[in-house]
Amino acid sequence: MSKIKLFIEQSWLLITASFFFGLLIAITNTAWSPRIEQNKTTKVDDLMKDLLPKAEKFEQAAELQIELEKGKEVTSNIYKAVAGGQCLGWAFNCEGPGFADKIELIVAVDERFEKFAGYAVLSSNETPGFGDQIKLSYYRHQFAGAPAGKLELAKTGDAEKINSEIVAISGATVSSNAVVNIINTFVVQVKTQMQEKGLIGDDK
Repeated sequence: MSKIKLFIEQSWLLITASFFFGLLIAITNTAWSPRIEQNKTTKVDDLMKDLLPKAEKFEQAAELQIELEKGKEVTSNIYKAVAGGQCLGWAFNCEGPGFADKIELIVAVDERFEKFAGYAVLSSNETPGFGDQIKLSYYRHQFAGAPAGKLELAKTGDAEKINSEIVAISGATVSSNAVVNIINTFVVQVKTQMQEKGLIGDDK
């Protein structure tokens, strides 16, 4: 008996089961994808409202292509926060590698793109008790009011002082640095492209 025939006879059940469960997973993903996307959209809306609470609504203003490392590009959706017909600020999605997995953020800035209004975590699988502290207000508050430009991470310092220096979470420097790197990667490119499109400027 050939080795191939012997392998097929001994492993047909495993092959059949693998095919069946693979098909089942594919069908499940297809069925749940619309609901997952809707839940994500709802979460984005809620996070934007938390960051810019005075806004009455958020209007999608642009879809920008942001270049990441190794030439990879991702889309950043830009939302205009509006109240009484006036622009109160802007919000956009960011993403990048964390310690454990990809981190997805929602970042908000003021109407002139001069200061951060803050950030919120859309998705993260960072280490519980350490890296997942990027979701907590004591770390996030350092970003609110900081200049909307390149940020620097410091291992020690005064976390109550709002400037371009962000003090890392103790025991979670990698996750802290990931947040700063993600925001730095996006904020410069988003701001530049928004200026090119005339969405922000001296007369806006």
